[in-house]
Amino acid sequence: MNKHVEVWVNETAKLTKPDRIVYIDGSDAEKERLTKEALATKEITELDQKRYPDCYYHRTAINDVARVEHLTFICTMNKQDAGPTNNWMSPPDAYAKLSAIFDGSMKGRTMYVIPYLMGPANSAFSKVGVELTDSIYVVLNMRIMTRMGKIALDVLGDSAAFVKGLHSKADLNEDRRFICHFPEDNTIWSVGSGYGGNVLLGKKCFSLRIASFLGRNEGWMAEHMLILGLKDKKTGEKQYIAAAFPSACGKTNLAMLVPPAALADRYEVTTVGDDIAWMRIDDNGQLRAINPEYGFFGVAPGTNSKSNPNAVKTIKKETIFTNVVHTADNGVWWEGSDDAAPANGTDWKGNPWTPASKEKGANPNSRFTALAKNCPCIDPDWESPKGVPISAIIFGGRRAKTAPLVYESFNWQHGVFVGATMASETTAAAAGQVGVMRNDPMAMKPFCGYNVNDYFAHWLAMGKKMKNPPKIFNVNWFRQDENGAFMWPGYGENLRVLAWIAARTAGKATASETAIGNLPDASAIDTTGLSIPADMVKKLLSIDKSVWETEIASIRKFFGEIDDGRLPKELKDELEKLAARIQKI
Repeated sequence: MNKHVEVWVNETAKLTKPDRIVYIDGSDAEKERLTKEALATKEITELDQKRYPDCYYHRTAINDVARVEHLTFICTMNKQDAGPTNNWMSPPDAYAKLSAIFDGSMKGRTMYVIPYLMGPANSAFSKVGVELTDSIYVVLNMRIMTRMGKIALDVLGDSAAFVKGLHSKADLNEDRRFICHFPEDNTIWSVGSGYGGNVLLGKKCFSLRIASFLGRNEGWMAEHMLILGLKDKKTGEKQYIAAAFPSACGKTNLAMLVPPAALADRYEVTTVGDDIAWMRIDDNGQLRAINPEYGFFGVAPGTNSKSNPNAVKTIKKETIFTNVVHTADNGVWWEGSDDAAPANGTDWKGNPWTPASKEKGANPNSRFTALAKNCPCIDPDWESPKGVPISAIIFGGRRAKTAPLVYESFNWQHGVFVGATMASETTAAAAGQVGVMRNDPMAMKPFCGYNVNDYFAHWLAMGKKMKNPPKIFNVNWFRQDENGAFMWPGYGENLRVLAWIAARTAGKATASETAIGNLPDASAIDTTGLSIPADMVKKLLSIDKSVWETEIASIRKFFGEIDDGRLPKELKDELEKLAARIQKI
């Protein structure tokens, strides 16, 4: 064992007082033993192994089903370094407050020591973390989501450079629930929760909040982005695209997209990652990216053979299902799945459930945790130590009226402005009201580990270091007509937009300059085999002056809220340029 890890474990054990300490090695024998323990304590339930080989069911506490952004803190010595979009607590106050909750929290329990690797072995991108937890559920999920055990310790060697993560369920009391990040200490403390987004510390806590801070200091980027490969089988050309969307806005569906039948002979889509991208500039000035995760932590409701057939195939084995319906025949079900609703079962709260029940059977944020290697469209280079070259970056969100189907930024600086001014309707992935419009720059508002204004400045600086920066685009699959109906079919049909983006990036497609960016003509979107009227595509690509005037006012308000003296002048200039262009429409 690494001596720095051992000293830290012993210090933490004095605080949390576990009955025993178990070091995780990542072996198959260990997995079998821990699974049997979790089954014995009923922390997990074994599903029908014929239909769901090596699959298990878990139910969280009713008050613990989503990320708790209001209880999530960035703890820096200087409050301004956390910035205007983060909750802040001073490190001394946070350590004192949480230490009182952690004190004796593992009495009668086991402390599991989980060394884990974010990223492929032998990659300059990769980082090591160690999570201490009193939850077997966390251990089994971290085994899926990360490269866990000996592989991480081998990479760490004698180094002290690892992210220290401490988690305890404690008493699952909402009044004693906190997720605190100490970027200056390379440390995460999470207490009072058992929900994956709060307790799988390699997930958002390390891979975004801590990693974004590390990336700014070390000259790379940690982003809330999927990575997909798009191959034109006719020409043999392949491009990799990174895309940022707020949670539950279709990232996993896009990452695993299946081309529509009319274009299946022409294009192939492969998956590198569905949620996180770590990006570095190589020696040739090319931006390259890895997916630091080893699995998918996807939203179950709405996942079916139409929305995401590759995800459906991925989760057929070696998967943990959380807060879905547990059916009477020992299977799982959720709203929007392929199967008809079961005659009876147990809902996510543990109550008897039938299709006549007033409440939904699965929690809207119920999840599946599945291995990336089981995905049928996983990219052959998804574990490449050098990463994949990124030629385009996409931003997007749920906008009913404002943004057109797709447009391209004029340049990198304008693209940073487009990402910085993203807004989207909230979803069930975070606790709080659903359907409220909020600004979510680069889909990183809940995840940026330092001042968002410095984050924008870092984006601007990174662009200047690249030889040929990726082109930046904005997409909106969710535009609605006057009756509130979605105008674009979405799902696999989104390939048609990706194809135009790839052609544009390769210099093979034209675009018209507009007030907001470069837009394709309606004829540039390949609608072969798609029954959509030409005037509908034209409407999807239209710009409404009055709507954009309202949008500009909203951006001014947002900039006013976050500008603490650090908002880059370049973004203010881009706002004034946009306002001037809109007035000329």
